[in-house]
Amino acid sequence: MTGLYYEEFEVGETIEHERRRTITESDNQRFCDMTMNQQPLHLDREFAAETEFGERLVNGLYTMSLAVGITIPETTDGTIVANLSYDEVEHPNPVFHGDTIRVQSTVTDKRETSDGERGIVTMHVEVFNQHDDLVCEFDRTVLSLKREYASD
Repeated sequence: MTGLYYEEFEVGETIEHERRRTITESDNQRFCDMTMNQQPLHLDREFAAETEFGERLVNGLYTMSLAVGITIPETTDGTIVANLSYDEVEHPNPVFHGDTIRVQSTVTDKRETSDGERGIVTMHVEVFNQHDDLVCEFDRTVLSLKREYASD
């Protein structure tokens, strides 16, 4: 287990996640297939060529999901009770096949639950491509275990 317990999160701390991921055409196709999203902007080369982007875009929900996965080892791996919400999701720049993304999480809030046995932590997650363009950002709120109440 490598995640942080509630008391280990520090408001204002930014975690630069080491893992990066290059997104392939196959990744995007599989995600669209699994979620039944047949948007031609993601899947149809000829259609996408006629848009302002000139090529297919990676599904924004895939980008967000991948970003959450990248954050898990340094934030909530084995120390989370549940994800509570994803808020303020934005995709300010597109992601294309072949882009490599990196992620950072900044702890913006934490508070104990009413029973004092767990805590709620909010992180602002930012996703950047290989050119350091911000391609996705959102707030992730989790219900986190406290070390003294965790069953090891």
